[in-house]
Amino acid sequence: MKLVKEFRQFLLRGNVVDLAVAVVIGAVFGAVVSALVADLLTPLIAAIIGEPDFSNLTFTINKSVFKYGDFINAVITFVIVAAVVFFFVVRPINALISRSRREPPSDPTTRRCPECLSEIPIDARRCAFCTSQVTPQ
Repeated sequence: MKLVKEFRQFLLRGNVVDLAVAVVIGAVFGAVVSALVADLLTPLIAAIIGEPDFSNLTFTINKSVFKYGDFINAVITFVIVAAVVFFFVVRPINALISRSRREPPSDPTTRRCPECLSEIPIDARRCAFCTSQVTPQ
């Protein structure tokens, strides 16, 4: 009984639920992008090239059929998904991380107390936290 309770707690933990939602949304997003490529972009490219159905492009060697049109569809789908992930996930996360790691101002206004290591004003003669005397800088 305890094992079932622990397993239920594990499943209902936020990370597992978030991961499950992300996988479902990712699968649906992949299907939408695949449909976009197969139904809109590839026919547009095929119309420019002059081939009526881009996904049916094949060649045959020794009775083996190579469907390079499907491969091109998959490559276009991959590039679109990678671009969306890069521009809507990676770049914003990198921007947030770089903002959080900004360098402190070049002209510091505080320093550490040598006794308690608290932040005190740079011109202070006594620490406000531990009341020890400090030499002004």
